[in-house]
Amino acid sequence: MNRRDFARTGLATLAAAGTAWVRAQPPADLPPTVTAALARAGVPAQALAAAVADAAPGGALRLAHRAGAAVNPASVMKLVTTAAALDLLGPAWTWRTRIYTTGALEPDGTLRGDLIVRGGGDPKLVAERLWLLLRRVRGLGIRHVAGDLVLDRTAFALPPHDPAAFDGEPLRPYNVGPDALLINFGAQVLTFTPDAAAGVARVQVEPPLAEVAVPEAVPLAQGPCEDWRAALRADWAEARRPRLAGRYPAACGERVWPLAHPEQAAFAGRAIAGTWAAVGGTLAGRVRDGATPAEARLRLTWPSPPLVEVVRDVNKLSHNAMAQHVLLALAWAGRDPDEAPATWEAARAALHGWWRQRLGPEVPAPQVINGAGLSRDERVTAGALARLLQWAWTQPWGPEFAATLPRLGVDGTLARWPAGGAAAHLKSGSLADVQALAGYVHQPDGRRRVVVAVVNHPRAAQAREALLALTAWAAQAP
Repeated sequence: MNRRDFARTGLATLAAAGTAWVRAQPPADLPPTVTAALARAGVPAQALAAAVADAAPGGALRLAHRAGAAVNPASVMKLVTTAAALDLLGPAWTWRTRIYTTGALEPDGTLRGDLIVRGGGDPKLVAERLWLLLRRVRGLGIRHVAGDLVLDRTAFALPPHDPAAFDGEPLRPYNVGPDALLINFGAQVLTFTPDAAAGVARVQVEPPLAEVAVPEAVPLAQGPCEDWRAALRADWAEARRPRLAGRYPAACGERVWPLAHPEQAAFAGRAIAGTWAAVGGTLAGRVRDGATPAEARLRLTWPSPPLVEVVRDVNKLSHNAMAQHVLLALAWAGRDPDEAPATWEAARAALHGWWRQRLGPEVPAPQVINGAGLSRDERVTAGALARLLQWAWTQPWGPEFAATLPRLGVDGTLARWPAGGAAAHLKSGSLADVQALAGYVHQPDGRRRVVVAVVNHPRAAQAREALLALTAWAAQAP
């Protein structure tokens, strides 16, 4: 079943179940502050789906406005993915990257065989951690690899990913797809540092990429710091020889530009080979994909940060690639990851089974595509999200989960949102026609409420004030 077919089959069931659940709850009108804000935004009230409830177990539903409608939640869907992972896998769960070798290691540090890097789906194998991993490999006494550098990606069995499919922006890091050997989120990070004395901006690339030559400097330009990326006149048509034909405004100071590597299939190999050279290793053979042979010797196991740390990044920063890796990890719940590769089908099945077991059949299950919310087809009801947040609040990992959400007006994706006096930990979500908030609001007397608000409308971006008004009402209403 393809993604579109998967999306169509569940929508009617989801909407019907959501309506049945909400009918059993006392309805409430929208607060006047919310309706006024929607009117100013030019967004009809029927474009908003919302629910507010006490966070305590069995807490009363305080407001239900179209709470049974199946809506696109954008990145708020990450709440479903991360809650399921914390429950099924546990906060301390880790992914594993392993190093294998074939052939003999000679006393002079020459490996007369292949060096194999077997990815385990670690979503946070960033440049610094890759450097540390390969330093550990050097610490094993390996200096020169006479054979090949082999990349084993068999932990995932996924269809090809098109980074341009969602919005035609293949170089945006948020469009990078999952990879069992995901390095630095699939992104090359360019840092521009002005050197006024030399009249140039120095360019540094992380991680170092074998076979890729990025200009070491670009001329400085005078004038204000406006669209500095456009001023660089960058051309990424040739992935191994990108061009920076423009100038960098000196007034910008130091800036960082993360970009998805134009040739994603080659990125991991280039990053590993480049970092291997940076730590003093040499390679005689080529970089290639391949499965780990049975006779290979396990040399090193490199665990990821614990799941709860990854969940914090997923929710605070709304990281799409990491969220997809978290969803795929559900395919391994209750079994050894080496038993079978993770697939989208197995991960979705695990999530739906978990939902039925934990929340019951009366709470409509979400329609999940990739678990990140970067989709036109994912759906969930506001009422179901409210029930999930209530349930999560009672779990042993509940406080850790709540702490992974951005603090309104303080950090993460909500750092620049006005708090308006409300203390809240909320996950935000936005697409071209979606604006959403969901999470926990802290009342002055110490109680907590869950709030869910999702707008699906062409003017959704203008509805942020209405979502904040609902959050403020949830914090102050009796």
